[in-house]
Amino acid sequence: MTPTSTALPAASAHSLASVPHPPLGSPPAAAQSAQHRQYELPHHLTAAAVARRKARPDLSAWGLDEDTAYDALLVLTELVTNAVEHALPPVALHLWTITTADGHTGLHIDVTDGGPAPEDSPWATSYTADEHGRGRHIITSLASHTSTHHTDTTHHSATLALP
Repeated sequence: MTPTSTALPAASAHSLASVPHPPLGSPPAAAQSAQHRQYELPHHLTAAAVARRKARPDLSAWGLDEDTAYDALLVLTELVTNAVEHALPPVALHLWTITTADGHTGLHIDVTDGGPAPEDSPWATSYTADEHGRGRHIITSLASHTSTHHTDTTHHSATLALP
């Protein structure tokens, strides 16, 4: 299936920040989803690379410029890496382009996992404490909204305003 490309109007981070985000791997409740992709990912150190490889063509087809696509890939890399390091399988990536009622557009990124692991992966524990904890800061710096919801799975989401 070939994704359709739409022109994306200017958006502000402020307008997307107030959009409520539901927990179940769906786009924000006050937004309409134009396009959606879902990818099951390996619960392995390669998951972030697999996610980038799968998402990059979609982001391009959806009209994201190079800088915005780079930011989106960085955010999804951090979300996927956290799922592999700290959670149980399965891991899945969901991407949506969204439009709010007031016409602002965004990219909603949601990574689901099987909930907290009883202990971090050996890879995660092999690094010193000062080498951890930057991912959430990166995500919150680039996203207009972030959230985490726990149900039978855990959803870590970020929404980026689109230019």
